[in-house]
Amino acid sequence: MNADHHDPLFDRTMIETTLQLAQDVGWQRVSLVDASREAELPLQRVRQRFPFKAMILLRLNQQIDDAALCGESYGTTVRERLFDLLMRRFDAMQDYRSGICAIMRTLPRDPALAAFLAGTTMESLRWIADAAMLNRQGLTGMVRLNALLALWSRALISWEKDDSPDLATTMQTLDGALARAERMGLLKEATTSSLSATPEGGLPDHIAPDEQTVVNHTAHEEPT
Repeated sequence: MNADHHDPLFDRTMIETTLQLAQDVGWQRVSLVDASREAELPLQRVRQRFPFKAMILLRLNQQIDDAALCGESYGTTVRERLFDLLMRRFDAMQDYRSGICAIMRTLPRDPALAAFLAGTTMESLRWIADAAMLNRQGLTGMVRLNALLALWSRALISWEKDDSPDLATTMQTLDGALARAERMGLLKEATTSSLSATPEGGLPDHIAPDEQTVVNHTAHEEPT
């Protein structure tokens, strides 16, 4: 198989193995060479598909976004749709829970990784906001998007500590944060005119991160 061809099983195996190693030894000590050996995957294909460790997290984030954005979001209001979409993200993250939590513990000691993940998270939330029909136009739209980031971050902290099988605590935290945002007028729904005012179906600034983007973010990173 062509190494550049998208192979979901190949990606999932490599992501799962790398995150397991991150849980065992810490993200900073993880080597993609070790992960490829542990997963029994050809090193050449791993090198082509995941040239930097950050690509593991980028592919993982894409998988989580796919799960969240698959199908229609449920709800008649922005708040209800955001709740549905964001809980879909948390549900998808459950499959990688231990590894993600291990990486979260690394962030205070790795500012570059924290900045990279902040960028990918904001890009994901732009898609979530548009799928929920949250109005992102103008300066007030930027305020709404930043509010969405803040409430996601709060819910993420709750998720990290939530060991309930149904994520009840996470749902409660997210619902409360969305309720506050709604009361503050931060969940204004996009109108048809505001959606048509942006090119590409209302997704003007969704640029799919390519490997060069990762290179720019991880140029300082030690070879793995």
